[in-house]
Amino acid sequence: MVARYPTHTVRLCAFDLDHTLVCTPLDLAAMAADMRAHLERCGAGPPARAERYRVGELLQFCRSQVPALEPALWALALERERRAMDEATLEPGALAAVTGARRLGFVTALWTNNAGAVTRAALKRLGLAEHFDVVVTRDEMRELKPDPDGWRVIAGLVDGTAAHTFRQTFMVGDSWVDGLAATAAGVPFIAYRANVAELSRWKIEPVATLADLAMLPDWLAGR
Repeated sequence: MVARYPTHTVRLCAFDLDHTLVCTPLDLAAMAADMRAHLERCGAGPPARAERYRVGELLQFCRSQVPALEPALWALALERERRAMDEATLEPGALAAVTGARRLGFVTALWTNNAGAVTRAALKRLGLAEHFDVVVTRDEMRELKPDPDGWRVIAGLVDGTAAHTFRQTFMVGDSWVDGLAATAAGVPFIAYRANVAELSRWKIEPVATLADLAMLPDWLAGR
């Protein structure tokens, strides 16, 4: 839990985890394939379509159509997450980005779709845990990114209720999922080594694009 601040003084910088702060072999496409295969083995597969189903879409389908199978899908996700986080290493510049934001007076938050226990264990092992004021995982959210619900949780923990109650906010992430969640929450998005074509497809316009996370503090200082 972060200390409470008068809302007009809060500057907040939120970070994604996978492929932003940490480098992992987590393969979300393979995770989705596992989930879809399980649903199909149970005779409850989603309708065929040309584009592959994403993890969040399969979970939503399961919740609405076959809720009894949802725990099994989460178990598949957790197993892949656990293996990936066991191999996780710090992304170059990650520590400098988070500590630098803090030095500038930003409250630092982590916003990830990963499970809480797996996330917190990785943060501790990699030396990041002490540098975050708020950690929000799927255990605390009602919906996964790209839904903006995680921002509601973050904002509440720092005694705010919406992006506009803060003096300055940013979300740092590597994917369109992060960008869409930030945009839906009304938070400026800073893209780190993101796929430009994917950002364009989802009509996401970052306020900055970084190739080196260590440059984040200088960029923030310039704002």
